Amino acid sequence: MNHDSTTVSVHRRRPCAVLLLGAVSVVSTLNLEWHRSAQAAAAVDVYILAGQSNMQGQGVVDLDHPKYYNSGRGTLQFVMRQARQSKRYAHVRDANGTWVVRDDVFVRYRTQQGVKAGGLTIGFTGYPGRHHIGPEFQFGHVVGQQTAAPVLLIKTAWGGKSLHRDFRPPSAGGTTGPYYLKMLSEVREALAQIGTEFPALAGRHPRIRGFVWFQGWNDMFDQQARSEYEANLHHLIHDVRREWKQPALPIVIGELGNGGAKAGKNMLALRTAQAAAAARADYRGTVAFVPTTAFARPKEDSPNVGHGHHWFGNAESYFLIGDALGHAMLRLRGGAARQATP
Repeated sequence: MNHDSTTVSVHRRRPCAVLLLGAVSVVSTLNLEWHRSAQAAAAVDVYILAGQSNMQGQGVVDLDHPKYYNSGRGTLQFVMRQARQSKRYAHVRDANGTWVVRDDVFVRYRTQQGVKAGGLTIGFTGYPGRHHIGPEFQFGHVVGQQTAAPVLLIKTAWGGKSLHRDFRPPSAGGTTGPYYLKMLSEVREALAQIGTEFPALAGRHPRIRGFVWFQGWNDMFDQQARSEYEANLHHLIHDVRREWKQPALPIVIGELGNGGAKAGKNMLALRTAQAAAAARADYRGTVAFVPTTAFARPKEDSPNVGHGHHWFGNAESYFLIGDALGHAMLRLRGGAARQATP
């Protein structure tokens, strides 16, 4: 009887223990989810936008001098006046025609004149004033529209710089490029200054969510730089991931698409190297190559007819490049995205 009683007693207690453990597990899970939600609510999603002059931004917004800007053809204002384009650009101006300044997407860019910091709008380029845009403009609108947390874009771009020498990553061997080190330094500086430069983000935890690379022009003119570009880009991906301790950090590579499909052999070699670097099997789902040649516009339809290296200053080109880069980043992050329309 005692044995039976004991057996029954043990079997009666076991469900209670299981229920208790289950309750603890549920509470722990809820606490973990709450902690994650609290972290997300207090976070700011950071994207690093790096490269040379075309990442700096050369798209003309409103300059229309008949001699120097082709009477405004290809400026952002000119493009927006075209009836077929009105819907695509509707979000960048309010009902009064004022350029929208977002309060959920911010940009930080150290230029020769000092730090430009504020809500996303026109003007975050290397030029004084607010008369130009770069890829950050539409990239920020695309990513911000699909992101619950505030977004900070940190631009680190300098004109006339090569990956082979200026941005040379450490694992490529040789002397580490001064602008690779400068890029990391400016990112650290920006992260440390978030609460000061962006009071709306004070107290929030920055988390680097992606890296965008838009560069290649200078490497095109050096045979060794061309031949090593794919390997150097691989080293760059490896090193920035190691620097920010994210082995699968989403990385988007914008094609050197200046001039469109009709390009010389040197530019075609760079494009091939860029695509090949992104196509490595171990990068599947974490690195994206974004074709941009379809976004090139004729010089006759652009404000800077002599600046083929800068997409002739055509604002539509820069807008569409930013759009494509943004949607590629969202796809890597598993968010909603559509393919940009040329």
